Amino acid sequence: MRATVSKAVEVPPPATLNLTLCEVTERLARELANPTQNAPDWSEYEWTMARAVAAMHGISPLLSRSLRWQGPSGWTRFLDEQRIHTAARHARVQTVLASIGHEAREAGIAVTPLKGAALHQLGLYAAGDRPMADIDLLVRPVDVQRMSALLVSSGFRQSGETWKERVFTVIEELTPAEFGEHANNSVKIELHERICEKLPWRMTDVSEFIYPLQPRPGLNAYPSNGALMRHLLLHAAGSMAFQGLRILQLHDIALLAARMSESDWNEIVTVSSRGVRLWWAFPPLQLMSRYYESRVPARVLAALRDDCSYFLRALTTRKSLIEVSYSYLWVKAFPGIEWSQSILEMLGYAASRVRPKAKHVAHRQRIAKTEAWAKQGPWSSMSQGRRILRWLVSRQTRPTTMHAISAAFTEAQ
Repeated sequence: MRATVSKAVEVPPPATLNLTLCEVTERLARELANPTQNAPDWSEYEWTMARAVAAMHGISPLLSRSLRWQGPSGWTRFLDEQRIHTAARHARVQTVLASIGHEAREAGIAVTPLKGAALHQLGLYAAGDRPMADIDLLVRPVDVQRMSALLVSSGFRQSGETWKERVFTVIEELTPAEFGEHANNSVKIELHERICEKLPWRMTDVSEFIYPLQPRPGLNAYPSNGALMRHLLLHAAGSMAFQGLRILQLHDIALLAARMSESDWNEIVTVSSRGVRLWWAFPPLQLMSRYYESRVPARVLAALRDDCSYFLRALTTRKSLIEVSYSYLWVKAFPGIEWSQSILEMLGYAASRVRPKAKHVAHRQRIAKTEAWAKQGPWSSMSQGRRILRWLVSRQTRPTTMHAISAAFTEAQ
């Protein structure tokens, strides 16, 4: 079935946007997991919002080959173009990875390509299926300085550093496309010395399970599918806590879950039984299971459920995909506070949100000056006092979400 549309429309007010975001996000998530035969009966405004959602969630190229129906010509053309750009970018990423692998092997540095690169290596995605905004690499702390120097000598410069990674961009970096994937976007490298997430204040580190067991110079794989799954689940948990989850992340977990053997699942359950609690793993795995059935053995889900606190389990089980993803339209005063593991942690996290440290404020100011989405409105450069006032008296739309929506409507003109 093919839907038809006529003319472009303007961005509606936030209240209307929110309702449409919920409907479109839920429909596209279910279409990716279990494709249906009939196209949605959407207006042009809703089809434009579908572009925004597909781009935000990184699923445009996947939808281009998995949908069993065709939408309007503009929607179909958008998906096809995104797949072409993703395939071209994938070729560039592979070239960069091969070069880094060669240089690291010559320098005697063991490097592990993470997440998307590893999923491609396993054959879970074909070229053009999965966008990769950057190349994530893991090295041991002792090799960080040498690896940084290697990247600099290969034509990159360190453009930023956070508690999580060092960011490297090419010296002559191009201005990225405003919307979706584009083949000409510069390849960025994020160098990690550990695998961790703040949930929402406590640092949760799984590095010991991700480092290669017998590292060799050059590119290394994860120790096992279980190790990769642990990383994907932790990354998804960190994203859920701050309304940053993408449908693509659930799809990653689902594809890997279908590949997991009994021994792979046993590895995760055994780690839990040794006292290394995976208290953060149940919410993302349970959310994935809402859309992709029969991917996780019941015994594994039950074991991880027992590791998760009653409070976190109860709250996250009731939340929808929209409430934990980029489709959530509003800024929250204390996002992810339910992930705190004690009252003391909860109070500490709340205090850090009310009175952020100078380093966090400096990082926020840098983002406000450099990122296109942060320049769109006053929120990113607003003082802490004004932010708190806004939390109390009104609802602030999220700059990242609004930027994607505005760009989608601009592209649809």
